[in-house]
Amino acid sequence: MSEYRRAKVKGGRFFFTVNCLHRGRNGILIDNINHLRASFRKVKQDHPFTIEAVVVLPDHLHCIWTMPESDADFSKRWTLIKANFSRSVPAGKTMPVSKSRQRRGERAIWQRRFWEHQIRNDHDYKNHIDYIHFNPVKHGYCKRAGDWPFSSFCKFVRDGVYPPDWSDDPLHVKLPAEYDN
Repeated sequence: MSEYRRAKVKGGRFFFTVNCLHRGRNGILIDNINHLRASFRKVKQDHPFTIEAVVVLPDHLHCIWTMPESDADFSKRWTLIKANFSRSVPAGKTMPVSKSRQRRGERAIWQRRFWEHQIRNDHDYKNHIDYIHFNPVKHGYCKRAGDWPFSSFCKFVRDGVYPPDWSDDPLHVKLPAEYDN
């Protein structure tokens, strides 16, 4: 099995992109949002971490986590979240499974890998928070960030980080250019 080069920083803060196997608005994540939330809660209970920001789209999600000071193993957490979610989705709600996935006992829900980026500083953090919250608008799921129910945007408005109309003029929203998911 491949050994991916991942930042292993205890107490680190990371941005993640996690994709479904079949992209293209398949809807499995938002159609089963309660299962996804339960999977996150279970893993957080057993292996603590802090979710700083999150957006769940029909076929992928983005989030920022801060790891505990004594732990850097976000890969284990993602494996558990994906496995718990996959087990909770009713049979017949997923795509056909390849022979490779059948041999491994996997369902056709998630891409095996995920993408992570270690947050470097406050500016990098703010850019990624903005990227997360603007993502449903970028993908055409809503006109305003506050209209998307599967996001931490409204919490950021309540906390005074954003004004409610933050995403009304997309030309004023600054996003990290290197991300296109």
